[in-house]
Formats: sequence, structure tokens, C-alpha cells
Amino acid sequence: MVLNSLDKMIELQKNTANIRNICILAHVDHGKTTLADCLISSNGIISSRLAGKLRYLDSREDEQVRGITMKSSAISLHYAIGGDEYLVNLIDSPGHVDFSSEVSTAVRICDGCLIVVDAVEGVCPQTQAVLRQAWLENIRPALVINKIDRLIVELKFTPHEAYSHLKNILEQINALTGTLFTCKVLEERAERASEPQAKPNPEQGEQVYDWSAGLEHADDSQLYFSPDQGNVVFTSAVDGWGFGIEHFAKIYSQKIGIKKEVLLKTLWGDYYINMKAKKIMKADQAKGKKPLFVQLILENIWSLYDAVLKRDKEKIDKIVTSLGLKLGAREARHADPKVQINAICSQWLPVSQAVLGMVCRKLPSPLDITAERVEKLMCTGSQTFDALPPETQALKAAFMKCGSEDTAPVIIFVSKMFAVDAKALPQNKPRPLTQEEIAQRRERARQRHAEKLAATQGPPAAGGALEASAQGEETKGDEHLVGSAALKPLPEEGTGDECFIAFARVFSGVARRGKRMFVLGPKYSPVGFLQRVPSGFSTPPDGLPPVPHLACCTLESLYLLMGRELQGLEEVHPGNVLGIGGLQDFVLKSATLCSSPSCPPFVPLSFEATPIVRVAVEPKHPSEMPQLVRGMKLLNQADPCVQVLIQETGEHVLVTAGEVHLQRCLDDLTERFAKIEISVSEPIIPFRETITKPPKVDMVNEEIGRQQKVAVIHQTREDQSKIPEGIQVDPEGLVTLTTPNKLAVLSVRAMPLPEEVTQILEENSDLIRSMEQLTSSLSDGRNAQTIHQKTQEKISEFRGKLEQHLTGRKWRGVVDQIWSFGPRKCGPNILVNKTEGFQNSVWTGPAVKVSGEASRYRDLGNSIVSGFQLATLSGPMCEEPVMGVCFLLEKWDLSKLEEQGASEKHDQEQRDVVPEGQGGAAACPGSGEDRGPQDGGSEPSEKTPPKGESSLTDCYGPLSGQLIATMKEACRYALQVKPQRLMAAMYTCDIMATGDVLGRVYAVLSKREGRVLQEEMKEGTDMFTVKAVLPVAESFGFADEIRKRTSGLASPQLVFSHWEVIPSDPFWVPTTEEEYLHFGEKADAENPARKRRGLAGRR
Repeated sequence: MVLNSLDKMIELQKNTANIRNICILAHVDHGKTTLADCLISSNGIISSRLAGKLRYLDSREDEQVRGITMKSSAISLHYAIGGDEYLVNLIDSPGHVDFSSEVSTAVRICDGCLIVVDAVEGVCPQTQAVLRQAWLENIRPALVINKIDRLIVELKFTPHEAYSHLKNILEQINALTGTLFTCKVLEERAERASEPQAKPNPEQGEQVYDWSAGLEHADDSQLYFSPDQGNVVFTSAVDGWGFGIEHFAKIYSQKIGIKKEVLLKTLWGDYYINMKAKKIMKADQAKGKKPLFVQLILENIWSLYDAVLKRDKEKIDKIVTSLGLKLGAREARHADPKVQINAICSQWLPVSQAVLGMVCRKLPSPLDITAERVEKLMCTGSQTFDALPPETQALKAAFMKCGSEDTAPVIIFVSKMFAVDAKALPQNKPRPLTQEEIAQRRERARQRHAEKLAATQGPPAAGGALEASAQGEETKGDEHLVGSAALKPLPEEGTGDECFIAFARVFSGVARRGKRMFVLGPKYSPVGFLQRVPSGFSTPPDGLPPVPHLACCTLESLYLLMGRELQGLEEVHPGNVLGIGGLQDFVLKSATLCSSPSCPPFVPLSFEATPIVRVAVEPKHPSEMPQLVRGMKLLNQADPCVQVLIQETGEHVLVTAGEVHLQRCLDDLTERFAKIEISVSEPIIPFRETITKPPKVDMVNEEIGRQQKVAVIHQTREDQSKIPEGIQVDPEGLVTLTTPNKLAVLSVRAMPLPEEVTQILEENSDLIRSMEQLTSSLSDGRNAQTIHQKTQEKISEFRGKLEQHLTGRKWRGVVDQIWSFGPRKCGPNILVNKTEGFQNSVWTGPAVKVSGEASRYRDLGNSIVSGFQLATLSGPMCEEPVMGVCFLLEKWDLSKLEEQGASEKHDQEQRDVVPEGQGGAAACPGSGEDRGPQDGGSEPSEKTPPKGESSLTDCYGPLSGQLIATMKEACRYALQVKPQRLMAAMYTCDIMATGDVLGRVYAVLSKREGRVLQEEMKEGTDMFTVKAVLPVAESFGFADEIRKRTSGLASPQLVFSHWEVIPSDPFWVPTTEEEYLHFGEKADAENPARKRRGLAGRR
């Protein structure tokens, strides 16, 4: 196929029904980029001989070196089938778990996806992850089983064994899909069950319970992958062939004389053909019969491979002639059999026809977007579609219609920003000269030559010649300037050598160059806008009143994404993927652009991998700090997953998803964005602090309390030194603290939360955040936001889960008394208010028994919560966040404050009687200092503190500040009197390895304190999958070490999983005779918890 012109692509973009936006998803090394190469070569963009070797969409140097894709990149392909012409916007995505955020950005702007599975390795962990991502975004998948050649060449399967193996892979994938479907149906049924039912009929005698799960009526016929449905293709991308069973059904229907429809149903499955009767029968009627798929398809492919690998020239010639193909002399003579196979198969079963044909027939166009997906995209957080304003709900029709009329609202979603070299932009490329320009330049060159000759011929004309030559030089200079201006205009994106292009898709309306658009931030709410601006407004975007999280921008330039190249466009019709220039000042990572501000921002992208690996970076030469800061800002914008922080210590910190991701970010920083030499710290290991129940046995498994204590008990000494004077601690761990001015007393106790509760709190952090916003708006007296029915149900379900797990005497009534969550008001710690006078709960908001004290208690209550937030943000052991702890505020005594308030009121009354200028000054309680003259009666009455705030400020500062500090200290001491533990971040580690290197894998894991959870053999292969957990602290260099030790036969995938308590006590020292005997007097054997504490403390 010849290379298509830009005009042809623009014409194809206008027919929305024939556009297919697809992405290729798979586990790492399953052949995504090789498959993409084969599809690209069908358009003549690259040579078919280079397909699979070039890896065209891996445009970065490090992608080519490592052999893995690190970013998602798009290309537009043209495909014609049966008189229809299609535009396929193909996006290749990474399979490595560190770059799973790039998969999220690709999936959001597609309507369908190709799930690629390696025929040998089968379903891998990342295959499951990408299938789940596709399911959550409501996009339709199709299956490509790749690397079938490995079954022939490596595993040496017979066709029948290969058929069984492929059937097994299909069953595994369909089981995964079925699990996702079942979960969805059961969730919907649970939602319906929780909705209020209509009143039952009083005449009905007994109530009938519905035992059905809802799965009986749910239609899942279109859901599963099956070759007879046409959504499965078998390929070998590296050898350039692939087929769906339609291709063979068409051929054999003519040869055998059986209808094509019958063959389509029976070519896959346990059917065999009775050649005498020319009938297709079920295989179980006669044992030992070959299924049709084996007999008619696989055996032919196997015999071709067999002939070529054995160099049977006669057989090869026979096959080539019978298939009506042409084999070039070069390929026929070539020493490598793979070249011959590629030459024959790419003509016989071209992979591009099989895959693109399936894409165009089976995957949806932008017009087929489902209502469910639109509603999901428009509802952020815990909102529901019905709760959105009517103007916003009206946009759903525009989404579904994908209209390109002028009246249709323009809606564009930017899924990521990517950096390109300014020279790669179409407007900055040197364009070829036209014939007229060449003629003009030739004429100028002739003139200059003539002038030079005239100047050298004789002195009489020297003056004139000099003048002429000066003019010539001048024009030459002008021409040079004009030429350079024409060839190299200043990069419009304004960031030096790197320009940012937005990777986006038009969902509705036509995007035109120069059009003004609204940029909606993730926190923007159309409700707020519609309240501020009257309905039916017709002001230009710049004339609107300022609305939070709403900005205006211009679409400066539009680009067609062609892999490594960009082509300039004037307008883009709906349903297309495009690049937009000039948005780098408005969009950080992703955003929604809309011509109407009543559109809500799209729901944020969900990332599978959590950024967990932190390093501090600094320039080698301190004078280059501004370049580093600017470079990190650009890096933050260019990578969807990376986080850039400045610590309180002033360190610049990069947070990345894993080692490979970290290396890529550092390379980008030094070579592209900052362009300076940088120093990188050792990885900063994250920890959490927690407390546990007191242990029952000591370090040598002796029961505590029965051993013979010897020498000086170090532990109790250390415990005593922890708690300073003036703090009361009772035997059960209740810590009582007084504020510096001795007016308020707080008593706090810390208790470890059950693991299940900590997990529930982590999972529901978004819900907790929305509850927090609601209670804060209630307590501020603002109009409460309307809570939708579903949100209320979620909150009550969350509360129910907490009550279910917090049972027993000590947790009685705790859930109702939860005052706040922390840190950052949505973390995995709880503050419980058990005081008598003031009740405040996250479920209901503040409630005070004595109404007169309402405002004072409420204001001071915020200080208590702030102290709790600070204490949970940095624990006492090594300033790391606290996790899984419940703080009970058991006493909050303000009686002295009230007494002082009463005495001050009495003094004030007396001062009003005393003549002016003779007012006394009250002494600061607990100190000999005098208060300032401003407390005297000479000040006018407006200056006196408002009621409820008298005496709240003294020489120790405001009482609210003192309460924050006191509460923080009380929480920290409450933690210190309990057995403290560190929690380490853990990775789940999936390793695929052959049986002969399994021992080495286990050796590397045990050396790094890993724990194997499960090991199973892949059926029909010699591959094992090992599932283990590994501390993040021990993971650096793990992948390289495993590859070295196993000679590249095992490769791990690390994904952050959970936090795990390190069981040993970081403060432990031997105290009993047995412990002294076992550990020695110094106990200098390495304590893992102390080692980790050292790692955290060193910072």
C-alpha cells in the first residue's frame, strides 16, 4: 500500500462512523510494538522487511536500548476493506508495570483495545491489570494471541497440542473477563437492593425473598473472546503472519462445498469433518479425530514451517505454487529460514489484514460510545449523573451524537502532555524550495559573481564597485536573515528546545485553530459557575467573572500524530485523536477543554502503579539551581505519574513508580529538561509508624513476667527517659498534659486499630474527603451541599463496616464518637472524642449540650483536631506518618479557663466603675509578667476582645495555638508509652522463570528478605510463575541481580502492594538472663527494625 497524503487523512477524519481509536495493551515483551510495526508497514510508512526490527513507535533512545516501550505514542493508519475506507488511530502503550500510568492515558481516549497475549507465557499479571483498566474505562477489547511460531520452533508442539494450549489460554482470559462482569452485575444488584422499595401489597400474605443473583438475566454473550465471534486473531508478528478463522472459512467453503456460515461456527471447537458424507460432526462421536482447526488450519502452517526449517526445497516450491505466491530470488537463497517464512507468510496471511479487519468489524466507532461510559466520565468523586445541573446533563446528547455542526459544544480531553524537540514541529522544519525561489537565488548568485569580477578588473571603477559589493553584502545579509527566519521561527511553545504538545481527543464539536476554549481544572464545578453567572449569558470567555479552577486558552496549533512525526492541521472533527500546541501554561498533566463552562471536568485518570521510590536531587554546581528547578517543573509536566516535591529541609525530591521509571526521569532531567549534571541521593525509603499490643513472649520465646531479670533493666530506664516531667502517665497508657498557661488539661490514650479497619480507611479515603468537606460546610454555617442518595448509602455502608470490625468492650460506641481522620483529614488514623461536655462527630457535625459554650468549644475543637493532624503526620520515632492508630481524647478540662473568664468579667465590671486611667493590669496566670496597658479600661469598648475570647491570648500566645501544641505532644507521648513498631512498604513481585533457574530466584529473594507466597507451573510449558512479597527498601537493584543470576531467564514485575509491620522492636535491648545468653551483652546482632529506623532517621 502506498503512503497516504495528509489531505487523504483529513478527508478520512471527517467520517466519524469509519474512525477507530484503538490502543494495544499487553504484558511486557508480548510483542505490542512489533505488531504495531506490521500494521504501520501496511501503510508504507516503513518497509515490511524492517517491521519488527525497527520498532518505529519506540522513538526514544533508551526505549531502543532496553527493548521496552516507555511511553504511549499514536499514529494514524488508513485501511480499506470492501469499498469502505477506515481511519485507525493506533496507540502503542508500555507493558512494563512502572509505566502503567501511560496505559491509563491511552485507554481514556480510545473506544477499543487489542489485548495481546504471548502464546507461550499466556496470561501474565500485567495482562490482568490492562484488561481491568480497559474494563473500568468501558472500552471494548479484542484479542490477539501472538508468537504462535514459538509453539512450533521452541516448544515443538504438535498441531493438536498447540490447539489444546490455545484453548487453555482463551479459557483463562474469558475467566478473567467473567470475573469482572460478575463483580459489576452483583454491585448493580446490591445498589438496586439498597434503594427504597415500593410499599408492599397489604393483601400479600407472606414475603417472598428474591434469591437470584441478577446473573441469570444479564447478557454476557458479546463479552467473551471466541474465534467464531471474530474477536480473536492468531498471529506471529515477527514472522509477519496472522489470521482470523473468517479467512479460512471463506477459502474452505469454496474448496469443500460447505457453507461459510457453518464453517465459521465449527472451525473453532471440537468438531471434525466426515469427508465421505461431507458433513461436520461433533468430535465425541468418533475418538481420535482431529478437530477442524487442527486439520484445516494448523497442520498447513506446521507443514510450511517444517519444510522451511528442514530446507526441503521441493516442498517449499510446491507450497508456494499451490498458494499462488511469488518468492523472490533473494529470499529463496537466504541462509536464514526466518526470512523465507516471512516472505511466504506475509503474502499468504498478512497480519495487517487480519488485525485491522477485526478492528474495523468488531471494535466500536466514536459514535457507538455508551451512555454508561459518558455518565461515568462526567461524574467525578461521589457525584452521580442525576445530581448534575440540567445544563450539564444536556451535554450527554452532544457526547453521544459526536456532532460536527457549528452549534455543537466542543469538548476535548487532554490525557497527558508530552515534550518534543522544537525542531520536530512542522512549522520549524526547513521546507523544500519552489522552482521560483531556486531561480531567484540563482539570479542573485550571478549578480554577486558579476560584481566581484567588476571589482577585481580595474581601479577606475573601484568606488562604484565597492559600493556595489557593499550593497551585495547587505542584500546577502538580509537574505540570510530572512532565510533563517523562514526556516527557524522562534518556538511558539516558549520553553527553549523542548515544546509541550497535549495528547488529546475531540469528543464533540470541531476543534479549530485559534478557537478560544475553557480549561476546566479537576476541582472545577459547573454548579458554582451557574450560580455566579446568570443563565443564557452571551459574554466572550474573557469577559466572565473570575471562577475558581476555570481558565481560558487558545488552541494555537493542532497536529496529526504520526508516531515520530507531527503534521499541522487547521481543524479536527469529533472522534479523532490529535496533538494540541500552546497549552503548556494552562494544563499541568491532564485537563478537560470545553467551549461551554457548564461541562464538568472528566473523572481523573486512575493509575495502577503508586509512586513510591523517592530520591533527592541537587545540581553538581550550586549556581545551576535555577536550571534544576525549571527542569523539574518541565519533567513534572511531561510525565503523568512522577511527583516533584520540595521537602521542609529544602531538598528537591522526585517520587517515581519504580527503578526503571526513576532512571528514565533522571535521564530526561539531565539530557532534556535541566541539561546540567546532577547528584542523586540514595533512594529515600518510606516508612510508617504504628503501635501494637504488648507482646506475650520475649525475644527467646519465654513468657514475659516469669523470667529472672538480671543486672540493670535497660528498657525501663529508656522508657523513663522518654517522658519528661509535668506529664502524667497512668499504668494503662493514659497521658495527661496541661497547656503552658495551665488553663486547659487534655488526657489522650493511643490504641492500635485492627488491620481490617486500617485497610477500610485506606480504601475509602475519597469518601472520607467528601465527608470532611460536608461537615466543614455544616460547621461554618454555609448551606449544606445536597448529598445524593448514593453518597449517603456509601457513607452508611462505610460506617457499617467500621462498626462490624470495631467490636468488643473497649471499642463500644467508638464509631459514633469519631471526630476526625488523619493525617490530612483522610488518613488511616482516628481521633475519638470521649469527653462529656462537647460532642463532635464526623457523621453529624458538632453538637454541644450547653449551648452557651458552643462557639468557644467549636473554635478550640478545631485546635485539638489540628494538633492530632500534626501528630499523625510525623510520628515520634523517625518523623514518618503514623498509621493504624486510634487516639481517644478522654478528658478535656476547661474549668480553670471558665473561672478566669468569670473573674475577668468581674474585673471588667469594676473597671467600668473606676475613673479613666486608673484601670489595673491583670497578671498572666502562671507567670510574673504584667499584661500590656491595652487591657486597661482606658481603651474604648470596641477594642475589648469579643465574648468567648477573653483571656484566650496571654504571654504564651493564643490559647488555640497552645492547644494545638499540647494535643500534638499528648498524642506523641501516648504513642511512646505503647510498644512502637515501624511499618515497611512492600512490593508484590511476580517472577516468570524456567524450572532450572528457580533455585537461583529463591536465593535472591531470601537474601533480600522476600517471602514467597505461591508458585505454580504454567500448564504445557516449563515456565513457573512465582508470587512473592519484597520490602521496597530491599528492592533496589533486585531486577538486575535476578537477571544476572538467571542469565536473563527470569524477569520480575514489582508493584506496590501494602504496608507491613516489622515485628521486632526498634528499641529492644536484652533484659533477661536467657536473652543475654542468646544475644550477648551488647545485643549487636543486626535488629532489622533498628536498621530500618536508621534508614529513616538518617534523613
